[in-house]
This record gives sequence, C-alpha cells and structure tokens, in this order.
Amino acid sequence: MTGTAPGAPLRVGLIGYGLAGSVFHAPLIAATEGLVLDTVVTSNEERQAEARAEFPDVRTVAGADELFARADDLDLVVIASPNKTHVPLATTALKAGLPVVVDKPLAGTAAEARTLADLAEERGLLLSVFQNRRWDNDFLTLRELIAQGALGDVWRFESRFERWRPRPKGGWRESGDPAEIGGLLYDLGSHVVDQALVLFGPVTQVYAEAVVRRAGAEADDDTFLALTHANGVRSHLYVSATTAQLGPRFRVLGSEAGYVKYGLDPQEAALRKGRRPGTEGDAWGREEESLWGRVGAGQSPATGGGSPVPTLPGDYPAYYAAVAAALREGAPNPVTAREAAAALDVLEAARRSARDGVTVTL
Repeated sequence: MTGTAPGAPLRVGLIGYGLAGSVFHAPLIAATEGLVLDTVVTSNEERQAEARAEFPDVRTVAGADELFARADDLDLVVIASPNKTHVPLATTALKAGLPVVVDKPLAGTAAEARTLADLAEERGLLLSVFQNRRWDNDFLTLRELIAQGALGDVWRFESRFERWRPRPKGGWRESGDPAEIGGLLYDLGSHVVDQALVLFGPVTQVYAEAVVRRAGAEADDDTFLALTHANGVRSHLYVSATTAQLGPRFRVLGSEAGYVKYGLDPQEAALRKGRRPGTEGDAWGREEESLWGRVGAGQSPATGGGSPVPTLPGDYPAYYAAVAAALREGAPNPVTAREAAAALDVLEAARRSARDGVTVTL
C-alpha cells in the first residue's frame, strides 16, 4: 500500500463504469468500512456524471493513464472494464505497485492468469478476482447443507444460470471476435465453473457443447458443460440466454437426499434498482420464504415434496470486506488468481471440447 495514514480509509481507483463497475463494484466499495471510492475511470461523459451524482466526492477521469499517474495516491485498483483489457491493465497496476481486484474472467487463458499471479507474488501485492457468486444466497446455503452432511455423499451437481433473451443485445459481451473474450462460456460460465470447483475440487475431464442459436448472434448463447471431478462428483452446468422455461438454479443429488432451489439470488436485482448494502439492516440479501429450496428424497419439490430449507442471506459485501482485511491485516485473499487460473483451465478445455466434439482430459 501507499502512504495512507493509519486508520484512514484505503483509496480505491475503479476502472470501468458500465454494468460491472456501476452496479456491482462502486456500490459495494462504497458500502465497505475502511474503503473509499476515490476515482472512477470512464471515457463516457454521461457515466462520469452518473458516478459523480451517486458519489459526490469521487473524481472522474477519462483514461487509465490518468489514474496510474496518481498511483501513489491510491491503495487499490479495481478493474471492471471489458474482458480484453483485464490482463494489460492488471499488469500495469501491479508494476505500479498497486494491489488489484479484477472482475471475472481474470484473463482469456489460464497461462495469462498464472503469469499475473507470478507477477503479483513477485511484487508482494494482492491480486484478487471478483467472483461475487460465491456469496449468493443459494450457494451459501448449499455449502452449509453439504458441510452438515444433509445430502449424504454428493453424486451429481446441476447448476443452471439461464435467461430468456431471444434477441441479442450487442456489445462486446456478445461479440464473435475471440479477442473480446465474449460469449456465455466465459461470462456466466466463469461463475458456474468457479462454484463447482469450490464445492467439489479439481476436475479431471471436461465435455462441453457451445451453440450460437439466436439470429444475428456471434458468440455462444446456449452452452452446457459436464465435469468429472477427481473425487467422483459429476457437475452438469448450463448457461443460456435462450431458455424459454427456466430450470432450477440448483439440483444437487446425494446418497441420502437432494436439494432443489429455484430463482436467482436477489442482490443483483437490488443493486440494479439502486438499493444499497448497509441501508436495509438485516434485510439485505434475504429472500421470501416462498423461494426457499427443498431437501428430500423420492419426492418432487414441484408438488411440495421434501422439506423447505431457509435460504441463508446473500452477502456480496463480504467480498470487499475480505479484500480490506487482506490489505490491512494480511487476512486471506478471498479469491486468488491461481483459483481463477484453475477455472480457466476448465473453460479452455470446454471451448476445445465444444469445438472438436471430444472429451478433454486435464
């Protein structure tokens, strides 16, 4: 860190103020004790105005060069710009002596991610990856159920991140240019693969299908991954923008029981509506009882089978609280670059599997 006075908030520079920067990072940074949003980088004048309107004390600059020119005035850089910029911007930040948070995916390849990890370790700097879905309400609940042994030995993990968007929205996220690192495999796939690895550990085999279904679409918009974990668990992961009828977010089958959970964690929707952590007391991240998942065996949750399980509150603020603790106290990095590289190993294997029609062994 730079010369921040003891006890003073750590000053954060945020690069990018699109969806990731404005909806997720800026509000969560501002809500974290010990952090202050110092500078927002965006060349879009309208977005600059939006940032100043919500955070009156923030300064806005048009380019990252202006931010790095003030490196000594900052304690952390957060990169929420388009995927293709993640590696060069993170490299520049680390070489400037700044700890870095990078939105997922950290890089386009596992090799690039490991090169960044090496650089951060050489410089003794934090390099963390924003995998906010580790703090989704359903994922926290599932981790607790598995830890309690409520399902017995888990045999199969089904995870769906599905949407119904029959017409492409355009933009770099849906670009077919490989340099943009677009498509659902690297977007939503980064989340579901990360969650599978956190729950069940390393993967030995990957099979995938990646399809472009919508007229005018360029990148994969309907993708399936089948992972074989070293411990024998099978993960079946679905990410799609073309799902007219949404399946359960999780269906987890074990030797004693299964867990089925519908619906998405409410935090993203709340942030999009302008609601903010720290302003709602204990209400943040909680969902209605009607949305709770169910645990049981031999019965269909659709007809009321099994027993409802209270969903733990989602907790996106925990990520930046952990980042602040890592910087101030040397606490563990909440999501390491090497963890991100392991997920990219799986994503790269999935891309090859889908392209060549083969099962890839890792």
